[in-house]
Amino acid sequence: QVQLQESGTGLVKPSQTLFLACTVSGASGPTAFYYWAWIRQPPGKGLEWMGVISYTGSTYYSPSLKSRTSIARDTSKNQFTLQLLSVTPEDTAVYYCDAAKTLILGATDKNLYDYWGQGTQVTVSS
Repeated sequence: QVQLQESGTGLVKPSQTLFLACTVSGASGPTAFYYWAWIRQPPGKGLEWMGVISYTGSTYYSPSLKSRTSIARDTSKNQFTLQLLSVTPEDTAVYYCDAAKTLILGATDKNLYDYWGQGTQVTVSS
């Protein structure tokens, strides 16, 4: 059974860089060939797809966030990571990492993903 756990700094100051990691456990065999994504939900708003990294290392980003977002993987730690540059209070959200065996760009429907993390709250405030 694959499990995903987000971790990182919960409070970030404006203009700084947000960094989150998603630790993956239990992934082997077919799940090693999944797509690993980040999705966030600002308070009072819907889910927003941020980007995804494939098992080959290819990345795809939301056009609205592409200039500030970087997703990478660290296979030695069984992690994939999210960096978001120059954050503002509008980046305050619960951030989720998730995994799917099929690549669907922009997907926020939980039913399209095979696994979800519990989410981690990130607040941008001075």
